[in-house]
Amino acid sequence: MNLTLHQTHHQVADFGAIFTYLKENFDKNSEGLHVFPELFLCGYPLQDLCLQKPFVKAYQKFLNDCENWIKKTLDPKKCCLLLGGLKYSLTSNGIPQKIENVIYQFGGDTSFEPIYTKRLLPNYDIFDEKKYFSKGEKSKIINVFGKNFGVLICEDMWASNFYQIDPVNDLFNHTVDENIELDGIINLSASPFVLGKKEKRHKRAIEISKVFGCPYFYTNRVGGEDEILFDGSSFVANQDSILVQGAFFSKDQKMLNWDDLPKKVTPMGLEILKESSTWEELFQSELIPQGKNTVIKPWSDEECEQIFEALKFGVQEYATKSTFSNFTIALSGGMDSALVLTILRLSLKPGQYLEAVYMPSVHSSPLSYDLSLELCQNLKIPMKTLPIKFLHSTTKNLFQQTYEEPFQGLTDENVQSRLRGTLLYTRSNQINSMVVNTSNKSELAVGYSTQYGDSVGAISMLGDLFKSQVYRLAEYLNKKFDTIIPEEIITRPPTAELRENQVDTESLPPYDRLDAMLEGILNYRYTKQDLLDLGFLQEEVEKTLNMYRRNEYKRFQFCPIIKVATKSFGFGYRVPMSKKSDFYQN
Repeated sequence: MNLTLHQTHHQVADFGAIFTYLKENFDKNSEGLHVFPELFLCGYPLQDLCLQKPFVKAYQKFLNDCENWIKKTLDPKKCCLLLGGLKYSLTSNGIPQKIENVIYQFGGDTSFEPIYTKRLLPNYDIFDEKKYFSKGEKSKIINVFGKNFGVLICEDMWASNFYQIDPVNDLFNHTVDENIELDGIINLSASPFVLGKKEKRHKRAIEISKVFGCPYFYTNRVGGEDEILFDGSSFVANQDSILVQGAFFSKDQKMLNWDDLPKKVTPMGLEILKESSTWEELFQSELIPQGKNTVIKPWSDEECEQIFEALKFGVQEYATKSTFSNFTIALSGGMDSALVLTILRLSLKPGQYLEAVYMPSVHSSPLSYDLSLELCQNLKIPMKTLPIKFLHSTTKNLFQQTYEEPFQGLTDENVQSRLRGTLLYTRSNQINSMVVNTSNKSELAVGYSTQYGDSVGAISMLGDLFKSQVYRLAEYLNKKFDTIIPEEIITRPPTAELRENQVDTESLPPYDRLDAMLEGILNYRYTKQDLLDLGFLQEEVEKTLNMYRRNEYKRFQFCPIIKVATKSFGFGYRVPMSKKSDFYQN
């Protein structure tokens, strides 16, 4: 028997493309067991789309068409499909009364029916499945072509006191009660990417493989759904090894001949899970002591490569699904915009166009122009210069004449940023291009950006990278691509150049300390005292907490962020804007 993992890449609700995939990959001679991702038949995540009557109607028709085509085309004695999909129970007027996240089976002894319902419904960070789905109550063992498989859906592989049930535990007890030896565990997943998650999936799968003494088959979807990335990386685990590894951020198929798999071993039982992986582990980042300070553990080259691939994939997915093929980037001569421009250039596909717009003010240094031009020459892309000093001067004079008072300080700084945003989107309208935001996670956390100014953009490429991580990724790309980013962009002090001789450290703590404090606040939920206990200076802690709490409104109105970290702003971060917040300083 052959077993094939189908690592698919389809847009949510693209029923035509999903049907085409089935027709192109199967015919009357197809054989073996074929495993597809979680909710393959509709896509994931669906959010409120799964409640809308037009979607429900289209999905029900598509499901019926699939069933008819599969039954007409495939021989259930030779070919078996395990397809992730939805099962609806509807009211008389077509309103969803109950929705289940299920596995549809065709083949073996099953004609075409849902055979298992997902039992663990994640309800943390970006997940809110309890809002939409009803959980399953029972474990399931299927027999396909004489072999016994336990089946799970994504989160079912993880354990937590939070859930009060453990599908892996229940499945093992099922095998004991029925005196059944499993030949394999099959998991249909739609598991989002965060850095380090692939290794944690492997660790957990290996543990489960040891429990049952059989291989663990894991298939995952590929795709960028707004902020959320799905990396694929399907695999087969057996005891202490990964036998097969699927592609990273690319559709793939992995076919295995059953005779080539290692022989079954004696199950080790549930004792092996005493030190088991839990989903909570996915939310532990690494803050490490360094003298009197604490810093974020620097990324390795391998981790930088994963982030690089994720950002390229994420921005291209968003652009493609939003029907953009042109990109316009505001270039300043600083680190953030240089990194965004570089990654975009390295991600370009045939037929796409990228340009940089340099918009100097009276405070912009000649060095900024020189470095911006050198970067664009390295990347072989056009750079256009649109000075804002005359627009800035005209705006100041207009306000002086109208209100009989000058604007200065923060007002003067912010108007420069907003003028740049206006020019950027004027150009975007002119050539139908997508503006990619260049802010980073550190700036977003403390509000160090101008609303409707440098915070504009269709999507934020660096919104989940702290400033120190931006520098680390730039250094890695220079190592990989022979100093593609001018070295002085990396070494010069960061500045917004909105006033004379401005540098970021006038307004912010040094980024290595700021980023560690922000990671502690966001991911570890540290209090003021927790941060002080880690050795941070009281003045810096209070300043950081004050900036963090005051800028919820900016984060709420920010563009979508490509999520690559365990805890991010955006879709998985939901905090009221209007709240009493003096508790941050306690």
